[in-house]
Amino acid sequence: MSACLAISAHAYAADTWSLQQRSPYNAKLQQVETLTYQPLNMTKQPWRLCALVPHLKDAYWIGIDYGLVTQARQLGVALELFEAGSYYGKAKQLEQLERCMAGNFDAILLGTVDPELLKHYQGQISKPMLALVNRLDSPLVNTRIGVNWYQMGWHAGDYIRRTTKNKPAKLALLLGPEKLGGSTWVEQGIMAALKGSRVTISSNRHADNNRSLYRDQLHHLLKDHTPDYILGSAVAIEAAIGALAQQETAQDVALVSSYLSPATLRGLYRHRVSFSSDDQVVLQGKLAIDVVVRELEGAAPFGDIGPRIKGLTPQNSQVKQLTDSLAPADFYPIYRVEVPGANPQP
Repeated sequence: MSACLAISAHAYAADTWSLQQRSPYNAKLQQVETLTYQPLNMTKQPWRLCALVPHLKDAYWIGIDYGLVTQARQLGVALELFEAGSYYGKAKQLEQLERCMAGNFDAILLGTVDPELLKHYQGQISKPMLALVNRLDSPLVNTRIGVNWYQMGWHAGDYIRRTTKNKPAKLALLLGPEKLGGSTWVEQGIMAALKGSRVTISSNRHADNNRSLYRDQLHHLLKDHTPDYILGSAVAIEAAIGALAQQETAQDVALVSSYLSPATLRGLYRHRVSFSSDDQVVLQGKLAIDVVVRELEGAAPFGDIGPRIKGLTPQNSQVKQLTDSLAPADFYPIYRVEVPGANPQP
């Protein structure tokens, strides 16, 4: 199915975005409707937005930041971004949420470190709140901008299932923080895709998105055995590229990334990475700003909405069409966008 989303009361940008609307909301298994979405190019007033994210330590959230900043500048709205430092920074993110509730902001985009974060929030939810990227379990939140992380895992697992051609293979998993972010659903999606294949999980390891931590995990993994595939977060795969290059016995291990980064993209170009899921994080950031402005100006909740997931391989021509997938190489995290002509906030 397909539809075109447009509201005549607004002015629109010339381009359109190809998106997916998923239902039921916040569910692991969802039906998908394709949307042609026309973004705004102006707003009714200079809204002030607060965005909370787990961290800006990897290309994923830096790409989200780039998208947020780009669209905020395009629409002339103010944006302030806070990072919790890691997926283990729940206390810090709760403090930041309180600051956003008390501050001069019209709405909050919450990239949560924990799906149940709001159950631990002691204050009153007094402003519109939308979930950014990560699932947020609360009856007060009815819009999430992102993709289905179960499907992110499924795409990666399906690539492995197809390339093994029903032959036995060992797969080592090096996913993100256990039971935080999208790791749980990614893992479940991988397992669903591999059901009925002859692929066995030879190791299953978790770590925060830190290259040094993954290097340690890889050291212990490769000391124990050499799998046929390593499937992990982009940061884990970045670490694996270097680790495998140093071990002659591990040259034939196929690397599969659950999401895209500049290093995994280089790995695809050089045939060092076999596959990467790509959920177009820059477009997610742009969409989040556009959607929150629409809701502030009277639109109904959007439910689960986001880009479609791409599957990238070294042979895939889409590898060269990634302006919606990665921030520019010279982009550094930006934490504040001011409305032109407005007095900066303290």
